[in-house]
Amino acid sequence: MLLPRLSRHFHEFLRELGELAVLVTEAARSLRYKTPSSREVLEQLYFIGVKSQSVVMTTGAATGMVLCAQTFFQFHKFKMETATGAVVSVGMSSELGPVLAGLMLTARVGASMAAELGTMKVTEQIDALRTLATHPVDYLVVTRLIACTVAGPLLTAEAVIVGIGASYLVGVRLLGISGPYYLANIDRYTDPSDIMIGMIKATFFGAVIALVSCYKGLTCSHGAEGVGRATTDAVVAASICILVSNFFLTLFLTSLFAA
Repeated sequence: MLLPRLSRHFHEFLRELGELAVLVTEAARSLRYKTPSSREVLEQLYFIGVKSQSVVMTTGAATGMVLCAQTFFQFHKFKMETATGAVVSVGMSSELGPVLAGLMLTARVGASMAAELGTMKVTEQIDALRTLATHPVDYLVVTRLIACTVAGPLLTAEAVIVGIGASYLVGVRLLGISGPYYLANIDRYTDPSDIMIGMIKATFFGAVIALVSCYKGLTCSHGAEGVGRATTDAVVAASICILVSNFFLTLFLTSLFAA
């Protein structure tokens, strides 16, 4: 019983992976040969970027404060309190900033994309687009892909700045770390490569969120239950992709910039 079930799930995974690869190919072809509507892209940028600022900034501030406090408590044992700022800066810039901003963007934007496109498929609006000689990938996927890819690094940079600023307030005002030393260690130990790694990750995560969410929405089953399942699957799949790919991106990008 177990082996046939595992085999069925594995075949289903391979099928979805192939369909996602086809969607990526079609989106790349559309980006190469067709110019997307600037109005649609701006509307998606507003929805994805501007309206996601509050949740991303809150996440960045909370993460920076917690990371600062925990690092201080451990470094205090070795009289290395002033190095707290460097740990927070590097951690937020290259790891926590892009990952947490990507997860928050998945929860807010990815679910919305999957639900919106899933509802359009259930109500046969996507079929109507095809009858009007409009490819759904050109009209629906590409604009969201561009907007999410652009908004990802911008929101991540915002989360990193807010997180480091919040950690400074906690470290200097609350924990009593010397302000000049705190800033000096941030400047000394944070390399431009750390920032570049974070921005590259954020760009990749933004594209992953858009592609996975649009794919789940376009392939959802009929009915309200299918839309709900597609929304849940989009959030789970995009979150797992971010967490897993982050490990390999860290290894690859770190070795690339260290060379």
